Amino acid sequence: LLNSLRQRQLMVDDANILNCTDKGHLFLNSVLEEFLKIYFDFKRENMTTIKIIYGDLLEQPVEVIVNAWNRNFIPWWLLLPQGVSGAIKKRAGYQPFKELSTHGVLSVGEAVLTSAGKLPYQGIIHVAGINAWWVATEQSITQSVKSAIHLAEIQGYQSIAMPLIGAGTGGKNQKKVQEMILQTLEKMNSNIVVYVVIYSK
Repeated sequence: LLNSLRQRQLMVDDANILNCTDKGHLFLNSVLEEFLKIYFDFKRENMTTIKIIYGDLLEQPVEVIVNAWNRNFIPWWLLLPQGVSGAIKKRAGYQPFKELSTHGVLSVGEAVLTSAGKLPYQGIIHVAGINAWWVATEQSITQSVKSAIHLAEIQGYQSIAMPLIGAGTGGKNQKKVQEMILQTLEKMNSNIVVYVVIYSK
């Protein structure tokens, strides 16, 4: 349908160039132009805005950030600080993780919201991006992305920053994780602006 509409638009342009005077064609052209305008405006309004950023997740100008977490069955204070969660713990303090512990064991790909502690965000969305064997899979990554966006929508957030979920402790290839995340986001219709942050000093 879209290709045929574009082809018809080319025909409209050609007709304009040739100064077509046929009233029937002119009327059809005006109707088609209006339809195309409405169609593409609708598509723009219902597409997730994605920004790929090289930098620090904790420095992004968003309302909420995503923490690539585990299934939450091991007490947070027993885990060595590393990766995204380690950086969050260092700068946010322990409060978000104390809140996280009250949610119990998470399903793979599940998302929960806590406060942001000392960080200047409205909250932190923690996702179970790895399974019980501490391994990230395509399902754990894609479901984490979907869950995080869905939770952000429920909370009314307009912007969110997420790391490459599963590319650290989860052991997945960074480029493949990036592709999975982008493909998942591109299939979603959300008004949230999503920053996909690739860590870089």
